[in-house]
Amino acid sequence: MSTPQITEASRERQVGRALAIVLALLTVFGPISMDLYLPVLPALTADLGAATSTAQLTVTACLLGLALGQVVAGPLSDRLGRRRPLLIGVAAYIVTAVLCALSPSVETLIAARFLQGLAGAVGIVIAQAAGRDLYSGKKLVRYYSRLTVIGGLAAIIGPVLGGQLAAVTDWRGLFVFLSVAGAAILAAVLVVFRETLPRHERASGEFRQTGRDFRRLLSDRVFLGAVLVIGFVYAALFAYLSGATYVLQGIYGLSPQGYSYAFGLNSLGFMVFGFAAGRLSGRWSEKGTLAIGLTMSLAGAAGVLVTALAQLPLPAMVVSLFVLVSGAATTTPPATSLALAGYPDIAGTASSLLGLAQFAFGGLAAPLVGLGGAGTAVPLGLVAVAATGLAAVVYAVTIRRRTQAPGREIARNEPLDRATAHL
Repeated sequence: MSTPQITEASRERQVGRALAIVLALLTVFGPISMDLYLPVLPALTADLGAATSTAQLTVTACLLGLALGQVVAGPLSDRLGRRRPLLIGVAAYIVTAVLCALSPSVETLIAARFLQGLAGAVGIVIAQAAGRDLYSGKKLVRYYSRLTVIGGLAAIIGPVLGGQLAAVTDWRGLFVFLSVAGAAILAAVLVVFRETLPRHERASGEFRQTGRDFRRLLSDRVFLGAVLVIGFVYAALFAYLSGATYVLQGIYGLSPQGYSYAFGLNSLGFMVFGFAAGRLSGRWSEKGTLAIGLTMSLAGAAGVLVTALAQLPLPAMVVSLFVLVSGAATTTPPATSLALAGYPDIAGTASSLLGLAQFAFGGLAAPLVGLGGAGTAVPLGLVAVAATGLAAVVYAVTIRRRTQAPGREIARNEPLDRATAHL
């Protein structure tokens, strides 16, 4: 029988370009679902006669669906394999996008968005888990870096395309577009995606074993720390996603097209810094790169708050948001690798907890931005500062303190292949 190392190397050689592209495309569920209709969120609010905070619940509902769906899809894929749950999830995403387009009221749209999030969660968690099936070591960090880049690219394309589509269609037409995009991804999955988790490597036992798997993961201080760091950073990120359209359009007077360009600039920063973080983590230090990302996120959040309080001009707000978003991108690859690298046997379950933190924390933070109304950016700044500050505290307490002497491994449930663990 082949050793695990030989098996992993063999799998890495079998990852062709087409499969790598499909795995990357699966990560667009979250960004596309969130970003495409953000430029028309104010118009949606007026069309459905909803309050600003109520309309923002369409963002929250999708985020909560993305969070809860991963908790189901991750453990399920550990036991049934990756392909079958993925096909079901993508098909359901197409249907729920149509339901969003047909929603007659904001309450119906909120419910449909929650279902859309549940369906979209499957693609996100399986893209992460399949990567852990196929890669290890530095290649795993680079893989998560590529996922971050693709997510940033989708975030650029989403609002820019949404802003342009707003010139020829309403918000309902944007959800129709999402259903068409889902159909294209489904076709690609059917043709290209083959099972990445062999039957003999799937998790055994009844589904109550999932509870024991969760306890195993949460008892690992480094894993828990990485998950909480990601959660708090994404709370700040999704506060930005929820509030930026009102800040940039309502306060600073940008058109939907102008907003899409400003959003695209920030998403470009997300993409570039996500790519750089993967390279830096592999060559230098995962935790050192994570510390840099947290510092950037906190600085950007503080800039947003100061800009809002002092009512500084548009460039100050755009620069602050750029630093905040770029810092979030810098934290993502090293934190994801720290969380998942030690658990190849339950990669889906581990990914689901990571995704739960990302989207649940984000979903809880998003509506807080609208509590002060559409005429102030102070709540956005306060939420961002609080979230990034908590992320920095968690990093200091759970991750940085767990580092041993240079050249030695971090104490984990299993030995990890870490190139550097000296910070």
